[in-house]
Amino acid sequence: MILDVNGVEFNYSSKEVLSNIKFHLKKNEILAILGPNGVGKTTLLKCMNAILKPDKGTIMIEEEDVLKLEQIEIARRLGYVPQHCESAKLTAFDAILLGRMPHIKWNISTEDVMLVEAVIKRLKLEDLALRYIDELSGGELQKIGIARALAQNPKLLLLDEPTSSLDLKNQLNILDIIRDVVKKEDVSAIMTMHDLNLAFRYADKFLFLKNGTIFAAGSITDISPQIIEEVYGVPVTIQNYHNVSVVIPV
Repeated sequence: MILDVNGVEFNYSSKEVLSNIKFHLKKNEILAILGPNGVGKTTLLKCMNAILKPDKGTIMIEEEDVLKLEQIEIARRLGYVPQHCESAKLTAFDAILLGRMPHIKWNISTEDVMLVEAVIKRLKLEDLALRYIDELSGGELQKIGIARALAQNPKLLLLDEPTSSLDLKNQLNILDIIRDVVKKEDVSAIMTMHDLNLAFRYADKFLFLKNGTIFAAGSITDISPQIIEEVYGVPVTIQNYHNVSVVIPV
């Protein structure tokens, strides 16, 4: 088991945002966290990364309590990509190289540089490598953020709407790469998503949040039109097209 979340609760002031969140994740699995705006998807990711401290519950990664780890130890295990990656006067190469910081002891090594170059090649970012990230588009900046997380060599990727700023081609490209990393390198990934069709295509498991609690969870093939209607208030049908499930509003 790579991740075990048990009884997590979180409040902003007196407002309850998350209540009794429980789930686990194995190696080589992709979990999609789904649900409408404002149900706590991003808050849950930030709790898992100890950016926010839950009021109750435990979050264990490889049997270690995330909330008791030093920040550098968290960064060695968890790669986090927020919805909006900040820009700065750095080249894309240097921004990705920052992902190696949790592993650098004294100086940047040849191995660190080679790993960054491999990530850049894998994500096809060669044309962006020497450009300043404050000159990049939102979609390009998002790809740099994902590349930086991959450069960390984490055990678990936490991705907050990783395709939100990307066009269709780049959505599929990035999710293909994430799936490839997860399936081949003993990594797992958790993605908050709004696009149910992308969740069907790329996730192994799902977790629907509603009113701050888990409304439904299970294998991605267990998602039913009834669950979607209960969560989003929209009647849908699910059709199979070329062995891929497609959600269609009725």
